[in-house]
Amino acid sequence: MGKHIYLSMIPESLVVSMLPPEKFGAYLAVGTRKRSRGQAIFFELDPAFRSDFFDLEGALERCVPHPDGEPKHSVYAGIYRVLEHVPLSAMQGLWLGTQDGRVLGLQQATPSRQFLGGYHLYREFCPVHPLIASWLTPEKFCAFITDISSPVSVPRICFCDLQLEGLAEDPRNAEVSDLPYADLQHLRDCLCELDEETGKHTKTVDRIAPQQFPYRCIRTGFYVGDQEGMLFYPIPSVEELETDHYAWWRSVNV
Repeated sequence: MGKHIYLSMIPESLVVSMLPPEKFGAYLAVGTRKRSRGQAIFFELDPAFRSDFFDLEGALERCVPHPDGEPKHSVYAGIYRVLEHVPLSAMQGLWLGTQDGRVLGLQQATPSRQFLGGYHLYREFCPVHPLIASWLTPEKFCAFITDISSPVSVPRICFCDLQLEGLAEDPRNAEVSDLPYADLQHLRDCLCELDEETGKHTKTVDRIAPQQFPYRCIRTGFYVGDQEGMLFYPIPSVEELETDHYAWWRSVNV
């Protein structure tokens, strides 16, 4: 049986497993007895990845089949300051698990260049997880939040951008039809406070956003990066999801 190294975002952890990504995502989402339910977001890492910060060799040695031959589901190699100690070069596919264990794999692509203006709503996952309004593009936001010269920064960040509909251009007056956010007026107020000329780059919408969020609201995809660079994992279009990933998409919308 092969062994995989996974970097989980919720919660942040480094895990060795004998399960392939689809089964590992289902395991994280619903467990082995289906008594727990929750989203799973994790990266599969290069199997050759090693680090002095983690005892990966020890975790790999302990990752052996059970006496009955069942594959080992998880051996934890780290649960603290994991993301910052995994280089971007070690990250391969990104996997999204729904509450009922459906798993969608995303691959890296060149970051979208459509972000030439307007407002954005970013959902951070790791190592912190607030909901942030900003006029910065994903690349600039990533560089801004990982600038260690700032008193409020992190060494590396994983986040996605969320749909804003008309609020992206006119937060004060635009009508919205399908945004499931708790307090739309508060979101409008936060967006209206942003001002590029005065240097108001970001505004916290929710300091501790719930770990689970509606996948269907992802705008372009997921981003992970630092001062050295950024990786982009685009989400397929609704048409692609309905055609090629129907079971996952249906689970998302139930």
